Amino acid sequence: MSPRGRQYGFDRRRRDTARRQKQQAKRERKLTRTAEGVTGPDIDAAPQETGAPTGVWEWFSPSRGRVVSSSVGVRPESDPPDDWVLMTDASAGNEDEDEAPSPP
Repeated sequence: MSPRGRQYGFDRRRRDTARRQKQQAKRERKLTRTAEGVTGPDIDAAPQETGAPTGVWEWFSPSRGRVVSSSVGVRPESDPPDDWVLMTDASAGNEDEDEAPSPP
């Protein structure tokens, strides 16, 4: 004897109705926020400064899985494996120096 089967038509309609109600509530919340002029915390907040501070270069080593900071123009120790990748924009670190190459 087979186990009692689910009534898929009823379940499907019930889930579809619940999904539509959730979508409608979401639309209404969005419209009220727009009408009130309220925005999310990630939108109205000032962008945070990311990256290294001025006068510091950041280097990343994939094999070591870490980031190291150094002064401008100084490479980290070259112990094997020497796979350091400069993450800081080199032209941004050389703003006061005239050695930065100009773009072609």
